[in-house]
Amino acid sequence: MVLCGIRIAQILFSDEAHFWLNCYVNKQNCRIWSEAHPQVYVETPLHPEKLTVWCALCVGGIIRPYFFKNVEGHNVTVNGDRYRAMITNFFIPELNNHDVQELWFQQDGATCHTARTTIDLLKDTFGDRLILRFGPVNWPPRSFDLIPLDYFLWGYVKSFVYADKPQTLDHLEGNIRRVIADIRPQMLEKVIENWTSRLDYIRASRGSHMPEIIFKCNATRLSFE
Repeated sequence: MVLCGIRIAQILFSDEAHFWLNCYVNKQNCRIWSEAHPQVYVETPLHPEKLTVWCALCVGGIIRPYFFKNVEGHNVTVNGDRYRAMITNFFIPELNNHDVQELWFQQDGATCHTARTTIDLLKDTFGDRLILRFGPVNWPPRSFDLIPLDYFLWGYVKSFVYADKPQTLDHLEGNIRRVIADIRPQMLEKVIENWTSRLDYIRASRGSHMPEIIFKCNATRLSFE
């Protein structure tokens, strides 16, 4: 399939995600639900320990995950400087085994991604083969349903990494690396096939919301026989 002259197999999709040590998923600092038993409460840490992970994938495979850490080796969240350091010291060297002249790089509209210094850095490697907000090929904002890492990878990985109840961030990091390393190209082919179905619907409907049936089909087909 071709998108605006771009072969889908040439697109390298990327994104970051948080993995909390205690499986914490709420965006709020703390939330309590106790309709049935108002006297019951649940305590949630205000600042749970977490890993911030970056990954990139294409139909042919996944670039191994990158964990954001400071110079002391402590886990940190991503900002512009750390993102650019990741591109320079990790991502670009990882591309040595790829034909970069054939690749297009996609990222979402996070501020650290769209800073001018970040885009200039990416252009040094990809030229105008960039798919991002305000980039050579514009990427629509808030389009998580069109990013394979958001609708597949992160949920898939999180469904496995907590199975043995990791008690340390190092243990959790090891689980993340193992689960991602075990994802086979055949699985990614199905993921990208589903992506093209989503794109076809968006085109035909002129950008309307995708119906629930697409997500149900996705959940069924991405059970990965």
